[in-house]
Amino acid sequence: MATPPHYLLVVDDEPFVGRVIDLQFSRGPFRVSWAGDAGAGLSYLRAHPEVELVLLDIQLPGVSGLDMLAEARQDPSFASVRFVMLTATGQKSHFDRARALGAAGFVTKPFSPNKLYRQICELVGEPVGDAEDEE
Repeated sequence: MATPPHYLLVVDDEPFVGRVIDLQFSRGPFRVSWAGDAGAGLSYLRAHPEVELVLLDIQLPGVSGLDMLAEARQDPSFASVRFVMLTATGQKSHFDRARALGAAGFVTKPFSPNKLYRQICELVGEPVGDAEDEE
């Protein structure tokens, strides 16, 4: 019997990022959805308890990704959801706050889709398979 896919939510105001991640992850045991801001991301999480991992942009319009993470961490129903932060700046203060809020990882944009795929496979305990080594 096949194992069910890992359910990922991408929260990023750049739809292109969501499409790139969806294309990369659709070849493996993943299901990907996208939300364009923190409010939509939180609403999606509430409506879809099967989401197990969120790729969350720090710099979102309105409510930041760090603030979304802080709000999500106050809700016990999201306790098992892992958050991997995406950022274009890579500021240490962002990294420190994300870690303090329980982020499972941190990825700086631009990122290699293959490298991100490998990182997420390791995080959820999936074999990487035939991921290409191109960066």
